[in-house]
Amino acid sequence: MCGIAGYQGAGSYEVARRMIATIAYRGPDLQAASVLGDTGLAHARLSIIDLSRGADQPMQDPTGRFSIVFNGEIYNHKPLREELLRGGGHVFRTHSDTEVLLALYAEHGEAMLSKLNGMFAFAIHDSQDGSLFLARDCMGKKPLHYAETADAFVFGSELKAVLAHPSAPTALDPIALDQYLTFEYVPTPRSIIKGVRKLGAGHKMRVQGGRILHDEAYWEARPDKLQIGPKEAAERLDHALLKATERRLMSDVPLGVFLSGGIDSSAIAYYAQTCSSSRIQTFSVGFEEASYDESSYARQVADHLGTEHHTEILTQHDGLDLIAPIYAKLDEPFADASLIPTHLLSRSARKHVTVCLGGDGSDELLAGYPTFKADLLRHAFSALPKSAIRGLQTMAACLPVDHGNISFDFKVKQFLRGFGSAPEHVNTLWLGGFTPQEKRSLLSADLREQIGERSGLEVVDDVLRDTPWANKGLDEVIYVYLKTYLLDDILFKVDRASMYTSLEVRAPFMDVEVVELINSLPGHYKRKGTQGKWLLKQVMRGKLPDAVIDRPKKGFGIPLGQWLRNELKPLCEALLSTERIAREGLFNAAYVERLKQDHFQGRANNRKLLWTLMVFQLWSQGKGPASAPFR
Repeated sequence: MCGIAGYQGAGSYEVARRMIATIAYRGPDLQAASVLGDTGLAHARLSIIDLSRGADQPMQDPTGRFSIVFNGEIYNHKPLREELLRGGGHVFRTHSDTEVLLALYAEHGEAMLSKLNGMFAFAIHDSQDGSLFLARDCMGKKPLHYAETADAFVFGSELKAVLAHPSAPTALDPIALDQYLTFEYVPTPRSIIKGVRKLGAGHKMRVQGGRILHDEAYWEARPDKLQIGPKEAAERLDHALLKATERRLMSDVPLGVFLSGGIDSSAIAYYAQTCSSSRIQTFSVGFEEASYDESSYARQVADHLGTEHHTEILTQHDGLDLIAPIYAKLDEPFADASLIPTHLLSRSARKHVTVCLGGDGSDELLAGYPTFKADLLRHAFSALPKSAIRGLQTMAACLPVDHGNISFDFKVKQFLRGFGSAPEHVNTLWLGGFTPQEKRSLLSADLREQIGERSGLEVVDDVLRDTPWANKGLDEVIYVYLKTYLLDDILFKVDRASMYTSLEVRAPFMDVEVVELINSLPGHYKRKGTQGKWLLKQVMRGKLPDAVIDRPKKGFGIPLGQWLRNELKPLCEALLSTERIAREGLFNAAYVERLKQDHFQGRANNRKLLWTLMVFQLWSQGKGPASAPFR
């Protein structure tokens, strides 16, 4: 796991070094750069595979023609190396997967992407034609930002690396801000800075002379459905997860597993322990507030599997102390508050290991979130007249506010928020921040004019326009989750939370073979009735305690609603003061004040809306371009 940065066009060695220095935490073992004609390449290394200096980057192939900077891991690099050696003509000086990538590109060109199983973002320079080839892994585990400026093409693992180039744009993107307020993150391909983009998951790009020649998808999950019975499906998933986990255990440094006590991380812990000849280390975070705490389930799984388990309790004091260091590094507003405990979990694990495996991806692939169950209920409610829905919303508003984790009143109110919108937008509204109606009250007239008729939800429309899936039911909903929430919330969160502590996180559920298998299964193997992750539960029956398999899904959240009424209230007041909001001119100060007072006085739980605004303000006050937005 590492960080990469570079440019083609205007630049220098000093510029490349300055770019990579902004993300040195991604690779604390070495930061290096090289200039090849009009192209600068820079790399920050976290040594995982082949710890020798010979595996440092930027790396050149033996001919000197190709040079690479690479972030990630290629899990099948050993069989690929053997294949290249059998073909002749390749000599390897290291045992690194980076050198295998160079040899593959020299042998196959862009077609090499079809051979890779891994998580990656890389750039390869060809000194013969001066071109730059960039690619991102199929699911988008590893980030890659870029900008095409007047005199250079600039790229980097994170936005801050791109912005360190002197020709990088600096103005905020009002459309990206509008999307952020809807999703609580900025969806790909935009970034919060106008002109800086994110390369899509499963995309490749070629650049020459500082200009983009093409940006296109090289991979998409196939929509074909396997005609197999549940027993064979379970056997195939069992085998695929075992092999995916085994592949991710390759490491020349200590390795462990994130263990929340839910079925996803517990399954990965099971497979990791099965593949290991010694006790694996597992890590979890607990909470003082009982409704948020899952540490007892994690301990139960650890005892069942015989792992060496570590638990750290997130106190209110810890949570508040983490806000400043986390959001000082965050170069794009991101309002999923579970970033905080994920960072604590990563920091705790990094004391013992350099690599961790996690259970990310299962909920999206196998319909595991409560929203998938709510979607079934929504169909039943859709026959009700609008007047009845409005009546239910009025009644729900009278429910007493409970700040517990996914409390009854929160579920009811959040469920009813989705009505009145197109069915394909409902899941986004359930998960996200402001509805289009709320944004009409929130946004200033000036900002509304710049955004135009957009609602933020056109992102979902764009995803569905490109979907290869013909089925408009569950498959369509899953596809939207994969292209939005998984990509730009879950994977973004884990990447940043872990890399801020120089920890690599691997996700076996994101293995390309696992993803393709699950996507090819009938929908009723994923959700049977109201039960999500049905097939995974069949696979894990007998391998894990039934209490873990059958317990309801619980999100990895923090008691933010309570904190905002108490210890976080001064920060909320400072960031969202009437004077500041009015001075900045982006939001309606009176509406923001009403959100605050309704929450402080217990009339509503506005934690998601307030935190979304607070995170934008935290980001804004720490970033030069944001000090004078849109001007």
